[in-house]
Amino acid sequence: MKNYIFLSYPKPFLKEQTEFIDRITDYLVQRGYEPRTLGITDMDEGQPLIAIQNLLSQCSGVLMVAFRRTLIKQGICKPQSDLKQQSSMIRGEWITSPWCHIEASMASQTGLPILIFREKDVIADGILESKILNDESIEFDLTQPSDREMKSKRWRKQLEEWQEKCSIQEERNIRYCEFTKKSRNKV
Repeated sequence: MKNYIFLSYPKPFLKEQTEFIDRITDYLVQRGYEPRTLGITDMDEGQPLIAIQNLLSQCSGVLMVAFRRTLIKQGICKPQSDLKQQSSMIRGEWITSPWCHIEASMASQTGLPILIFREKDVIADGILESKILNDESIEFDLTQPSDREMKSKRWRKQLEEWQEKCSIQEERNIRYCEFTKKSRNKV
């Protein structure tokens, strides 16, 4: 049985983003994982939420990369708030694709281990908020050499913990497949 990982990321629009995905993919493959991404390795024929659900059911973990997607040069968060909440200015920050939030949320509901990489200056809201998934997301900066970041103690620790959770999930998947196979043979 292959050890599939759902590799979730918005379509890159910068060469550095593509190179980052290539390095993440190489990292996973070197450790015996087979990354799968909707629209890249697996095609969606109409209903993306069903395709995501089907793909997640075959995977033992999710690695989500929240790339910069939309730049907010200047904006206001909670403008004209009248419920005792402060408005705040947003300048030079980014939001990622809503699909990052959707795919990671769906994975969370299935109990799959999730590791999130968030590009520098992407607003940490929704699924990207600190401790939403019990783990900090790993921030990365595409202007810095990512090979050095990937070898840092912090990154290694989080990657190793996530890999351990994926291994446990893979064992569960194998036992479930064996159980369903035996159940079918009895019928």
